[in-house]
Amino acid sequence: MKAQAKAEWHPLRKVVVHRPGIEMFFGLLEPYASLYERAFSRYEARREHEKLEYTLKQEFKIDILRLKETILSIADRNPRIREDLIKRAYQSVTFKGDKKEADLARKQMEKNTDVLDSGHFFNILLLHPLVDLETEPGARIIHLNVTEREPVSNLYFMRDQQAVTDKGIVLSRMSKPQRRREPLLTQFLWEILEAPVVHETQEPGTFEGGDFIPMGDFALMGIGDRTNRSGVEQMLASGLGFDEVGVVHQPNHPLIPGEKRDPMVDMHLDTYFNVASSSAVVGLELLLKNAKVEIYHREGGSYTKDKEETSLHDYIKGKGFDIIPITTLEQMSYASNFLCIRDGTILAVEVDRNVKDVLENLKTQVQSDPERYGKLLAQAEKDYESLKNEGQFFPHKKEIYQHGIDAYPLILPNLTGGYGGAHCMTCALKRG
Repeated sequence: MKAQAKAEWHPLRKVVVHRPGIEMFFGLLEPYASLYERAFSRYEARREHEKLEYTLKQEFKIDILRLKETILSIADRNPRIREDLIKRAYQSVTFKGDKKEADLARKQMEKNTDVLDSGHFFNILLLHPLVDLETEPGARIIHLNVTEREPVSNLYFMRDQQAVTDKGIVLSRMSKPQRRREPLLTQFLWEILEAPVVHETQEPGTFEGGDFIPMGDFALMGIGDRTNRSGVEQMLASGLGFDEVGVVHQPNHPLIPGEKRDPMVDMHLDTYFNVASSSAVVGLELLLKNAKVEIYHREGGSYTKDKEETSLHDYIKGKGFDIIPITTLEQMSYASNFLCIRDGTILAVEVDRNVKDVLENLKTQVQSDPERYGKLLAQAEKDYESLKNEGQFFPHKKEIYQHGIDAYPLILPNLTGGYGGAHCMTCALKRG
């Protein structure tokens, strides 16, 4: 199967999603360490995800592949794939403690392979369990402790484990240890679907799909907390064929003191910038003007960096795009993290249903560190009053209508609690 995307506004044909499961439960036990913005309802998050899937499939007639269900369906029909799934699960689970009991437990698991369903082994990949067995004298007195190690609680953000470029799939290497195992699961899917991976990011490089946006004749790549210099260089060497690439440096937020910067507020390029059509983009100008861009041109088989640098704001304007501005509060409420369905049609987050949660979370952060977040909260509260008075929370803004953009808003207050919107939750596997 060919996977390819040359422009963010080309018609979306096929998308991969993952409806969050048991791994999200473990993530919600400690949201901060799980890279979540805040606590939220897992039950309601799953319902919201169902709405997202339904809208994509029924409203826009997009081919939807669900990660877990696709793998299990094929594994149950194909003995070779099931055997591969089981092998990967065996490599993921660890038994320790009393050696005799640990050895026996592993042997029993292997013996019972035929009676355990494929979902059992997929859950092992999700949970990466450590089974600790300690015995005491007596009949079957065994202390059983099962530790779930680094749950892939962000797996439903299917944008990040890979990027789909003009060449094909580029496999990510995630920056944070909490997410490092996620590409192992998506890579398994690409192998099953026989979708070629044109490059796999290697250590010391890190690269995440939210930092890549195809723009037709050129592409944008973010560099910063999640994608490092080595990851960018590997992409330029092996993952892209665009004539021009703009490497966008993650900007320090001007409202947060430099010595206390918080890279989570604009962790990926698509958290403060996105493409709504072939002529209009959406972004927080405060960050666009502070984001430095290195420009690379393809010459022969490699890229050469221009001497001149610019800002993302000026670079995009120079390419002929109009910028639809959003406020600081809208950016923090995932306004720019919409999914472009086709030229001029977007699936957006209903921002006014998110802002109160975002403000409450920011107030909590200010209580802990007023110097770090005080100015950011003040601006967000100012934005809230202005947006209320105007009645123009994204995507219900006059600029959206003026540019002829058809916006379909979704209410996702729980899913966005994980730190992302519709763009982050979808792997756009095929456009055009």
